Formats: sequence, C-alpha cells, structure tokens
Amino acid sequence: MKTKRILATLALAGAMVLTACGGQKSSDNQSQTKTEETKKEYTPATVRVAYMPNLGSASSLFTAMDQGYFKEVGLDVKPVQFQGGPAEITAMASGDIDISQIGHGAHALCIEGKAKIFQMDSTTSLADEVVANKAHGINKKEDLKGKTIAVASGTSSEVILRAILESAGLKESDVNLVEMAVDGMTTAMVSDKVDACATWSPNTVTLKKAMGDKYLSLGSNADYLDKATFPSSFITTEAYAQKNEDVLVRFSQAINKAHIYRADHIDDVAKSVAKHIDAPEETLLASTKEGDWTTINQIAGDKAALQKVYETQQNVFIGNGRIKEKVETDKYVLYDIMQKGYEASKNSK
Repeated sequence: MKTKRILATLALAGAMVLTACGGQKSSDNQSQTKTEETKKEYTPATVRVAYMPNLGSASSLFTAMDQGYFKEVGLDVKPVQFQGGPAEITAMASGDIDISQIGHGAHALCIEGKAKIFQMDSTTSLADEVVANKAHGINKKEDLKGKTIAVASGTSSEVILRAILESAGLKESDVNLVEMAVDGMTTAMVSDKVDACATWSPNTVTLKKAMGDKYLSLGSNADYLDKATFPSSFITTEAYAQKNEDVLVRFSQAINKAHIYRADHIDDVAKSVAKHIDAPEETLLASTKEGDWTTINQIAGDKAALQKVYETQQNVFIGNGRIKEKVETDKYVLYDIMQKGYEASKNSK
C-alpha cells in the first residue's frame, strides 16, 4: 500500500512537471506570436531632408540616423545642408527637398501658408544671439544706432534682432541692415566689414573665440523667454503631406525616439553632429546648453500643450509685425500626424 502511494505521488508530480513545462512552452509560443504580430512591414521610402549645420537643427535628425530609428521604419534619409529655413522652404517648393528642419523665424512662412508643420523638434531655442564689436563703439544695444548689422532675413536671429532694436527704442531705419548668409557673418565681423550681426550657434562660439575681448552679446532668446517661445519643427509641403502621410508618420515616429535619446545623451549627440557637419567637437559641445532638450518629451502627444507653444510663438510674430493677423494653428500644423507618430513611437519601444 505504501509503495502504491509513493508511485501515485511520483506520477502526480511528473504530471505537474509536464503540465508546467507544457504551460511554459505555450507561453513562449504566445510571446513569440505576439512579437511576430507587432513586427510591421514597411514600404521602403527615400526622404530628402534639409537641415542647418548646428546642434539644434541637426541633433534629432542625425540621432535618428545613427541609432537606426529611420531604418526601423523603412526610411532611407538623405540629409542636405542649408544655411537657413527660408532657403529650405524654397527648395521644398521646387521639389528638391521633401522635409525640412526649421528654426523659429521660418515658422512665419508656415503661418503664411508656404509649408505645413508635422513634427515639433524642440519647444524653444537659446541659440540665437545679436553680437556686436566693442571696438566699434558699441557697449550697449542703444549704441547700435547708425551701425551696420548683418542679418539673414526670415531667420530666428532676425526675430531676436527686431526685439532688441525695439527694446532699445530704435527702428530699422535707425540702423543699416545688410543681408548676409550666416556662414559669411564670422568673416565679416572679424574683418570689420560690419559692426554687429544677428547669428546663432555654433557661429557664436566661433565668433567668441575669434573676437576675444571685443565680443559683446547684446541679447539672445533667453532674454525673452518670459513672453515668448522659439520652437523648431520639421515641415513639408501640403502636396507632399497629402501623398505621403504614412512616410511622415514614420518619420515622426523615429524623431520621437531620437528626442528621448538626445535628452539622455546630449554630449554624445553633440560629438556625433560635429562629425556629420565637419565642425570642431568642442564647438558643438559648447552648444549643448543652448537648447531645451527635455520639454518636448514631456508634451509630446499632448495637443493642447503643443498648440500652446505654436500660439505663443505666433504672438511673437504678431507683436513684431511679421504676421498681421492671427491664424488658427490647425491651418498650418498637422497635429494628427504628430499624434500618430507619437503613439507609434510608444508602441515600438
């Protein structure tokens, strides 16, 4: 009787082990099936993307490339370097570029209907600055009167220049504005061709080294954060958006993942961008404090918060006369693509 009980017990234990093993195998199969179901086949697409050679403009783009986020969603991204947002928008209109990364200033063209925003890249920038040469008799912003100032029209730095002139009680007619591409401003300043310039990082870092004690900052985005936001965004044409919504959603998905990596590894990102744009590593590392890399991750997926940023930005344009009347942001911001890209990025983690 005792022997029978032992055998029965062993048989029961063996059955339990087999059941457990069978259950584990079933669980593994279910997990494998689920993983296979979540894998998505993407139609390969090549996308030409315009960017500017600075950390704010290039950081998320090259992070998504370096980390394989674009590849994950079937996108082959071809980066093309430009010197300013308005030139990028012109290139998109002519069909030479599909997507552009723009700074604050060029958003005015989107408000005017020249392009559609489909992904916010950062909520504000601290990279724009008006720099003056002390040796030219400039010690404060009021001293700009009668001086020659280099500026690239339609850029974020022009917005800061206008704000500085207004705060100094000066009109555009009180100064001599010279239209100039940002990559020519450093030489113009060092060679005394202009008295001041409205530029941005990393040019400000280069200028500071070249000018030494003659370098004077008259103001930057940081001076106006209490009443303004200076976002950057990825944009495209209305025609491209209508034909390629899926591509834009995938692009947005990759950029959302890049934002998280950028916030956690900004120094590494700066080093990578330096290689991509062939700039000194120390120059890009010095630019890491000139952007808000975290807030975009906090408000991604929140339409009300994103909308607030663009509405506040528009108020800046209306205040300085760049935009004459308010335009509902839904008319030029594709929030639905932003949302789809955000949700896709969450599901792909």
